[in-house]
Amino acid sequence: MGTVSLPHTWAYALRLPHDPRAARVARMTVRAALHSHGRQEVLEAVELLTSELVTNAYRHTSGPASLRLTALADGRLRVGVWDSHPRIPAPFGDPPWDRVPGAPAEAEGGRGLHLVQQYADSWGGWPLGDSPLDRGAGKLLWFEVGGRGAGKREIVA
Repeated sequence: MGTVSLPHTWAYALRLPHDPRAARVARMTVRAALHSHGRQEVLEAVELLTSELVTNAYRHTSGPASLRLTALADGRLRVGVWDSHPRIPAPFGDPPWDRVPGAPAEAEGGRGLHLVQQYADSWGGWPLGDSPLDRGAGKLLWFEVGGRGAGKREIVA
């Protein structure tokens, strides 16, 4: 008789208030979870991209956000960020995904969604609630790392 080994999957969820400290709390949560599960090889990318999505949720909505970090059975990590705004920005919406306009060199922001394209293996977005009764349901943006090419990208500051 053989031994069956269960896949190493887990998930963490965090509700974030509309607060400028939410991105820092999300980064700390991601860092703690990935360290405790021995996933340091994707820590920098996941921490950076999580921070970008949570920051965008804070900047472009007036309500709370939620973070979900999930380890999938095949070794990928999926991060989802929900917020109350229904618009799905490029590159998360329909193709072409290269519609994100470049930020001017002197701009202090506007590069976050380019980072998703650079460091995530896959990404997407879902509108939540299509009926008039579901108004305010918002959207879920997600990205995955740890698939093809995992650990080969280096974050340069």
